[in-house]
Formats: sequence, C-alpha cells, structure tokens
Amino acid sequence: MGREPLPPLVVMGVSGCGKSTLGSLLSERLGLPFQDGDDLHPAANKAKMGAGIPLDDHDRRPWLEEIGRRLRQSQDAGEPLIIACSALKRSYRDLLRQHAPDVVFVHLNGDRETLLSRMNARDHEFMPSSLLDSQLSTLEPLASNEKHVLADFSLAPPLLVDDICGRLRA
Repeated sequence: MGREPLPPLVVMGVSGCGKSTLGSLLSERLGLPFQDGDDLHPAANKAKMGAGIPLDDHDRRPWLEEIGRRLRQSQDAGEPLIIACSALKRSYRDLLRQHAPDVVFVHLNGDRETLLSRMNARDHEFMPSSLLDSQLSTLEPLASNEKHVLADFSLAPPLLVDDICGRLRA
C-alpha cells in the first residue's frame, strides 16, 4: 500500500526568509520539481520592484494566475510542484487555491532583523531591502482554514527541512 501523494507546496513569506533555498532543499528531499516564483514575474514587475516601488494587487494578479496554473498542471500530471511565492495576502492564497485547492502553504517566518541582515548580505535582481517593511505590512497571517505549516526560518536549513517534512507526512 503506497502512501498518500503530497499536494503542491507553496513556500511563502516575505523577501529574505529563505523561500528559494528551502524550496530547493525540499525538492531534493521529496523528489518533487521546484520553481522559483520570482522567475515568473513579468519584466514590468521586475523593473518596478528594482526601482524600489512595491507591487500592487493589479501588478501581482497575472503573476499569481501563472503560478496557480503551474500548480494545477503539476498536480494533474502527478508531479506536484514546490514553488517559492511570497503569497502575502489571503486573497493571493485564495487565488492560488482556485487553481490548486489542495495546495499547502509552508510559511517561513521569523524576526525583521534577521530578514534585513539577510537581504543586505545578498544581491537580489529586483528586491531591495527598502521593500521589506512594505512586505511585512502586507503580510496577512494564515488562517486555521488554510492548509499550512509554520516554520521558523532561523533554524539551520537541514533542521528546517526535517521539521517541515515530518509535519507534511503527519
């Protein structure tokens, strides 16, 4: 008797929390494909963020629709996708669930100081650290009726992967 297949996963949280790193590690551990949602932003969104201008809901909608389509296609193909996507608002997560109702959100959270130091230590194509506070103010906590796993991004990545995988299998 085989175990229940995993649903598609969205590794979510604000910039600097480690979505791409954790998504890649979960992909290796679980044997599922990984997609960095940042790669799916239209050029106009990347330019806007690169100029230090936060995206609005209108800017994000086509990006979220594309992510949702990819989640659905991967699940239909029997290869659930792990995707890194900020998914900061409930309405964004609702839109993703319209495409992939079984999606589970892996929310990486922790303190602002750690986020800021991580953002300042890296060279990101279009996400300056000046946008961190706008992301933190946009972030809406997951509700009890949203399938999710909360994870502390201050844990070492291997321990974080162990923790998340254990809770996904439970």
